[in-house]
Amino acid sequence: MSHDDREPLAGSALGMPGSVVLSDEAAAARPWWKDAVVYQIYPRSFLDSDGDGIGDLPGITAKLDYLQALGVDVVWLSPHFDSPNADNGYDIRDYRKVMAQFGTMADFDAMLAGMTARGIRLIIDLVVNHTSDEHAWFVESRKSRDNPWRDFYIWRDGRDGGPPNNYPAFFGGPAWTLDPATGQYYLHYFAAKQPDLNWENPAVRAEVQAIMRFWLDKGVSGFRMDVIPFIAKQPGLPDLTPEQLKAPQFVYASGPRLHDHLQDMRRQVLAPYDALAVGEAFGVRPDAARDLIDSRRGELDLVINFDIVRMDIDGWRKTAWTLPRLKALFSELDAATGPFGWNTVFLSNHDNPRSVSHFGDDDPAWVERSAKVLLTLILTQRGTPFLYQGEELGMTNYPFRTLDDFDDLEVAGRWRDLAGRVSEAEYLAHARAMGRDNARTPMQWTAGPNGGFTTGRPWLAVNPNAQTINAEDQAARPDSALNWCRALIAWRRGSADLRCGMYQDLDPDHDQVFVYRRGEGLLVVLNFGRAAVRYRPPDGLAVDGLAFGQAEVVGQVVGLEGWTAAILAVRDVP
Repeated sequence: MSHDDREPLAGSALGMPGSVVLSDEAAAARPWWKDAVVYQIYPRSFLDSDGDGIGDLPGITAKLDYLQALGVDVVWLSPHFDSPNADNGYDIRDYRKVMAQFGTMADFDAMLAGMTARGIRLIIDLVVNHTSDEHAWFVESRKSRDNPWRDFYIWRDGRDGGPPNNYPAFFGGPAWTLDPATGQYYLHYFAAKQPDLNWENPAVRAEVQAIMRFWLDKGVSGFRMDVIPFIAKQPGLPDLTPEQLKAPQFVYASGPRLHDHLQDMRRQVLAPYDALAVGEAFGVRPDAARDLIDSRRGELDLVINFDIVRMDIDGWRKTAWTLPRLKALFSELDAATGPFGWNTVFLSNHDNPRSVSHFGDDDPAWVERSAKVLLTLILTQRGTPFLYQGEELGMTNYPFRTLDDFDDLEVAGRWRDLAGRVSEAEYLAHARAMGRDNARTPMQWTAGPNGGFTTGRPWLAVNPNAQTINAEDQAARPDSALNWCRALIAWRRGSADLRCGMYQDLDPDHDQVFVYRRGEGLLVVLNFGRAAVRYRPPDGLAVDGLAFGQAEVVGQVVGLEGWTAAILAVRDVP
């Protein structure tokens, strides 16, 4: 079906946007979020406007023109709520208040108004599997066993002098903490400062829905729902089996009342506001995710599935990945949506390493070329693309030298569990590759001090390669990853094949080239290696030329230099 001769090539071309559009009738019936490009902002690390070293909402407002020029349709804002920051804002103390480090409610309103004026929608994080232990609900709940707020959380007596069951927490240790005041344990799937809410209590569900209405009334367009499958607990909270303990998320995410809770949320809040619901589907396999996003069921619109970004993670260890396995996962996720679902497409976020270090080549000689390949992959798959801040620049993992360089409590918590069983050097090597702080280093705006992120001392060190990887430099260079991303987002907007055409992997076993059909008229060819490749598409497909990207097309043979991407115009032939 194909062959490749790995030899140097000459020549490349950049195609112009296509003009294929949906009919007016089809466009009117199609949900807006299927055609959107989403950009995730981690506010702590985006831009600091006041010199305290912490990114803030006025910093985001100051960069709205940058986002508009990039062409994104939606901003997903990671938690901006009042929080003690045990888990960088995912431990919420007050859902109706802005974190003081990030600004005020007036700053939020100004930011949202600026987005709206530029045609950019905003979705915010909804973190309601758990709260902070400093939330007023929990402060009351822990006062006594008969407190009116007691049943807002999950309290149990201990067993044999220890926790009620053998559930582990994701940040290390047991998922239970003994509260001496009442002599009972409370459940927390994450840190001890993040007690889980009791979703079986209808008062909890009513409070969550009121919080959602508060923000929707302000004008947000929906929510990204943090670990939303975990809200429904297993009846009786039985012990996990040894096999389940290897990946407890699959048990935590399969409580029997999950669908009931989501359908109620849809009826009561999401449907009346026509709000977007994006669920973080940690612990949900693709076949189970199908039910969550089946449009006939009225639950979620999209899920963020971790099969791809965690394909090479075994517990705390980084393992190897292969291109054929990556291709297989894309095909499996596409098939799993069924006719009534729709995918998200992403390679990085605030909980995962930088995509160019994970799936590309972050050697300085290849980083920008491979960033373009990965951006092309994200923006040409079938689904709604999610870009993470800095991904459009090819920002890389941070060169961590010691465990003390990490801020992430996940790294520290796991080390407490593993110390004495593995060497620090071994653990550091894996944390350096897969640690969450890789994605949380500050945005690299300029080559100046602290990458232009702050005039103060940054809360987390800026990657030293901001000298060479930064937005100011790339905006000025036509051949940069940033300008490639801008051009491809614009080109995608005009292509019905990319936005809604079918997806088919045409060479699943090739270990260097990822080639797939989109719709009737496009073929995407991605070279995932440094060696140049000459590639012949399958028989029955005629190549009419280069539509977008960099390649040399001679007859039916496509020539790709190392780490390059091309979108070809094709048609079926007998």
